[in-house]
Amino acid sequence: MKSPKRALTAACLVLNLASSPAMAAWNLNLRVGVTPLSREIYDLHMLVLWICVLIAVAVFGVMIYSVATFRKSRGAVPASFDHSTMAEVIWTIIPVFILVAMAIPAARTLVMIEDSSGSELTVKVTGYQWKWQYEYVEHGVSFFSTLARDSDVARQVDSGVDPGTVPNYLLEVDKPLVVPQGVKVRVLITAADVIHAWWVPDFGMKKDAIPGFINELWFKADKAGTYRGQCAELCGRDHGFMPVVVEVKPRAEFDAWLAAQKEALQGARPAGAGADAQTARTTRLTGHDAASPAAANVE
Repeated sequence: MKSPKRALTAACLVLNLASSPAMAAWNLNLRVGVTPLSREIYDLHMLVLWICVLIAVAVFGVMIYSVATFRKSRGAVPASFDHSTMAEVIWTIIPVFILVAMAIPAARTLVMIEDSSGSELTVKVTGYQWKWQYEYVEHGVSFFSTLARDSDVARQVDSGVDPGTVPNYLLEVDKPLVVPQGVKVRVLITAADVIHAWWVPDFGMKKDAIPGFINELWFKADKAGTYRGQCAELCGRDHGFMPVVVEVKPRAEFDAWLAAQKEALQGARPAGAGADAQTARTTRLTGHDAASPAAANVE
């Protein structure tokens, strides 16, 4: 009888040791993050959590004390009344005060989340099955971001590749979104086919990408680095293979990267494309061909 118990104990120990690397990366609480919004959300979460802990301690403390002290074996005699206006007033007013005290900081945080004024960079994010498109609205730079090739190969059935050997498996892309450090970035989010959700935990932000509708969020990353997220809305067969990667660079490095992207775009643009774009713009605004006298008068 002892042998099966020992075998079971040994098996549990082996499984525990084998799973320890995964457990080391597991985190119970929210991330503090690297943006003012993520820290504000974390502080609000902790405030509400401790209020709930205090309420639980008080309520369960009174319950346990009452059960232990006023039990029949100690000769307790039940009260003869079945109604108390004063008790009802107290247990109504106290929760109201608690909710108001929690609503004030919560409302302040919600207002802060929705306030994208003063942003210095606007990026439009469009979700597709199963990739993201990033457009730097003021700079004319646009590109698609898809799952990195090594992760895409490793995820295939019978690929022969151990996913554990692939760095940032399923959380790496071919072209990440690049933003400057310490700059308020406004993100316009939409989708071209089905509902997606753009989510980066370290930014404390997640918004749905809905076809025909533009959602908005903002963030301001205080720390340079690479931050990873995923599509957080079930969007079809390859939903689990649609990561979000954001690289936060110092302002000088970002400016150099943006200049390189513009230069590459100019080099790839066919001759006359700029004139064609201007012609299309003029026709769209005036309803006349750019070469017509009416269009010339408008220009």
